[in-house]
Amino acid sequence: MTDDVETRELRYFVAVAEELHFGRAADRLGIAQPPLSRAIRRLEHRLHVELFDRTGKGTRLTAAGEVLLGEARPALEAVAAAVRRTRRAGQPQRSLVLAMKPGGDGGLLRRILARYEADPDALPVEFAFSIRERAAMLRGGQADVGLLHHPQNDLRGLASEPLGVEGRMVALAEDHPLAAKDSIGLADLAGETMPQWPEAADLGPGPVIRDAGEVMQLVALGRMVALVSDSAAGRPYAGVVYRPVPDAEPATLVVAWPEGSRSRPVAAFVRAARAAAAEGDPSTGRAPAEG
Repeated sequence: MTDDVETRELRYFVAVAEELHFGRAADRLGIAQPPLSRAIRRLEHRLHVELFDRTGKGTRLTAAGEVLLGEARPALEAVAAAVRRTRRAGQPQRSLVLAMKPGGDGGLLRRILARYEADPDALPVEFAFSIRERAAMLRGGQADVGLLHHPQNDLRGLASEPLGVEGRMVALAEDHPLAAKDSIGLADLAGETMPQWPEAADLGPGPVIRDAGEVMQLVALGRMVALVSDSAAGRPYAGVVYRPVPDAEPATLVVAWPEGSRSRPVAAFVRAARAAAAEGDPSTGRAPAEG
């Protein structure tokens, strides 16, 4: 007996586990149902477990199937990420892809890049700007390093180092009743429509956000309010005002990269980020992160 399982078998299993229907899973995979059923039976035989309860009422995962589904998804993601990183590493013109939110650098990016470009291990930097999937891009191999915010971003599967801490502000329409206050508490925001920030743990009841411009447009129209970092106040938007929220959990800017990375260019970028953060932000007087 061998414990080896092919990625193809895992893909077949995940499709059936997510569809809970062999016919739909076969259509999704672009294969006929009989070979899919045989492949799942072979997998069960090799593992000596039943992965599915097959009854007249439908298909359900067994306890063993639930475990395999939880393990198979990240395993397939890791294989796909490894393929992407390998292909990118073999390109004639290599580069370092930096994932970040537009303006989400805490004022550090210019200094980070200056230090990084002076490092002998540096590569040309390409930017992957997104407010949606920065952490996922790092896990999936589409980006090498990222500037993220904790706890707002999911750092699962990533290594990270803190660069700085920012307080939170609320962005309001200039004619919003709360705009008359100098400072706002979280209790004041109860009942307000808030955006659903992708990758955030504390999703609000409002619309899912696709880009930063959308946030400010909806805020200016009075459709919602949004908690943002202090540095956002340095990017004025017509019809929008910012007020501090002292009791909101602060946002820690981190430089993040895939766990287990042995990339010298990534290590050079992390060194540059750490050094730039240690200088603090002379434009705001903000201290570097502790720890």
